[in-house]
Amino acid sequence: MKQVQIYHYDAFSDIPGKGNPAGVVLNAENLTGEEMQAAAKAAGFNETTFILPSQAADFTFKYYTPGHEMNLCGHGTMGAISCMLDQGLIGGQSVITLETKAGILPIELLQASNYPLVMKQAAPAFKPFTGDKQALMESIGLTLAELDDSMPIVYGSTGTWTLLIPVKELTAFAAMKPENARFPVILKEMPRTSLHPFCMQTIHEDAVMHARHFSSPYSGTIEDPVTGTASGVMGAYYMTYLHPELESAELIIEQGQEMGRDGKVRVLVNRSAEQTIDVRIAGSAVCVRSFTADIG
Repeated sequence: MKQVQIYHYDAFSDIPGKGNPAGVVLNAENLTGEEMQAAAKAAGFNETTFILPSQAADFTFKYYTPGHEMNLCGHGTMGAISCMLDQGLIGGQSVITLETKAGILPIELLQASNYPLVMKQAAPAFKPFTGDKQALMESIGLTLAELDDSMPIVYGSTGTWTLLIPVKELTAFAAMKPENARFPVILKEMPRTSLHPFCMQTIHEDAVMHARHFSSPYSGTIEDPVTGTASGVMGAYYMTYLHPELESAELIIEQGQEMGRDGKVRVLVNRSAEQTIDVRIAGSAVCVRSFTADIG
């Protein structure tokens, strides 16, 4: 029986049991794709990150949910970088580069910061949602009246696609009950996409936006506690649809409170003279434990 060691890190929090849990597998170059998938399923986290050598960057990161491989994962990256730092696998560099399926991305390593890991996201992209809004809201346990029509529903990506759904009131988030199996039929343009409802009311005073994240049924999970890539998309959404006049913005986005896993993502957004938008997310992660898993 082949076994693999998995480190459990909680990302976007400094407190074990909060934030978003992620698995980390070091020295994964001897694992096949099928074995990585088996390890991610055995770990049971929403994502597990596998670290391999790279000829194009400092490291290659591969990300797996229990059901499939992903292009990019924010909390999985935060957990993996923290694990490598704890294990002495990263020296005194201030920047390292990662080869991912979303491209080669730099990670800044800051000192004396509450958000010490800064991760560049892929270029933002948006696509319109033209489906049934009532069915969409009902699929997360809400009514059409709770949709905030002052903002658009759009598919967005800074490396991983999700559907951004503006909701009027913060109180609606505790009442949400996702029916994930319904999502693919409603999301006709992009059936494998996750849902990311958000609102402009927050629990924490320093936060600008509040969100939850409901997984695609293809991923093998129900809900993601604190989602880095989707938070990056929200920063790009903020600059594109809510404040197109701004040249830059720094946002704290809160998520996970309804799951008892309070977490925060710092999002840094800049607009160039050519009107392209650069998105970075910042956070931290803490080690919870390590364990071994059988992968066949």
